[in-house]
Amino acid sequence: MTEHRFSAHEALAAVPDLTPEQLDRYIRVGVIQPVQSDHGPVFRDIDIARLALIVDLADGYSLDDEALGLIMSLLDQLHGLRGDMRAILDAVAHEPPETRASLSRTIREVRVVIRR
Repeated sequence: MTEHRFSAHEALAAVPDLTPEQLDRYIRVGVIQPVQSDHGPVFRDIDIARLALIVDLADGYSLDDEALGLIMSLLDQLHGLRGDMRAILDAVAHEPPETRASLSRTIREVRVVIRR
């Protein structure tokens, strides 16, 4: 599957309520990092989804640049952790049943200790 690439003009058309000033600001503060080309910034599908989220957050909650950067950083970390967890679960699924049972017991024991 080929990923679509968007020019700045196409990105603005793809994200309702996104203004050119906002797009420039989001790039400047680093919450969006488009690929740079000879023709200017190029936005991937994930950038368009991220821009839509940023516009909703910034407008809906009147977030300043610092708060927006913090929230996006936390969301990026959460997304990374979800990927790590998915990889761990896939690896565990390939283990023999006794190993899976042992890991399950150990995880339950550790979680009880952590809750204390």
